[in-house]
Amino acid sequence: MGTSEALKRKQEWLERLKKEGKLKDPTEDHKIGLIALQNRIRREIIKFIGIGGKRCFDEIKEKFNLTDAQAKMHLDLLEQALFVEPLEEDGKKYYVLTPRGEAYLENVEWS
Repeated sequence: MGTSEALKRKQEWLERLKKEGKLKDPTEDHKIGLIALQNRIRREIIKFIGIGGKRCFDEIKEKFNLTDAQAKMHLDLLEQALFVEPLEEDGKKYYVLTPRGEAYLENVEWS
């Protein structure tokens, strides 16, 4: 994705978040982002989704050996922190990275 395409996608994403009332004040937004990233599994889920482009619930659950409740908790928090969002495709729910999730992957060194 080119720079202008990425910028356009980010602007559209931010506008959608505003309309849906999902944007929080900066302090709250920063706090939830830090909480989400404190957990290694959540950081690895972001990476896993980024590598595959999109992942379904069962793929994430199996990859990280999580129960349904654990996977839901991690994905809900990542969604709340705006790192991932659900995508409905062919009647199946997938998770994809948001521009924030993509920026995280681009700016973190993975060993």
